[in-house]
Amino acid sequence: MSETHTATSSASGRRAAGRNQAVRLSRLRRSSLGAVVMLIIQFILGMIYNLYGTAPTSKKSIGLFSSPVIALHVILGILLFLAAVAQVIRAVGARHRLTIWLSAIGLVSIIGAGFSGLGFTGSGAASASLGMSLAFALALVCYIGLLVVLAPAAAPAHAAAPADAQRSSTT
Repeated sequence: MSETHTATSSASGRRAAGRNQAVRLSRLRRSSLGAVVMLIIQFILGMIYNLYGTAPTSKKSIGLFSSPVIALHVILGILLFLAAVAQVIRAVGARHRLTIWLSAIGLVSIIGAGFSGLGFTGSGAASASLGMSLAFALALVCYIGLLVVLAPAAAPAHAAAPADAQRSSTT
């Protein structure tokens, strides 16, 4: 009887662990979507400043809070960094290797974009602007990749067929 109890509790423990893992992966997916949205808003703010703001030169830098748009861009960059750190922590907690790698690369890309942005505000160098753009693109690819990897599995079409056949035979 104790063997039956042990087998039952072991099976329920595995189901609970499976549900916990599913919850962790669902949270990872939602935070990835949040990162994608934040990155798009960050891109839009950067483009607005690029089109309507005062560009720094090698002789005259700009302050990080010299305009409302650049201030929002900087603040959102800091929030993106914090979200990316939280994403890596969630991925490590879920013990899902691909999400750990994509989250880590996304974090490094956001850090790279931030340092490129600081370099751009100080010198106006085109290479710093390009670095910011490329790092943004890599981060966006990582977080979209996470959305794809963590997409909920669709129910196979053949799984519904037996239930439908059983219902039709009973009517």
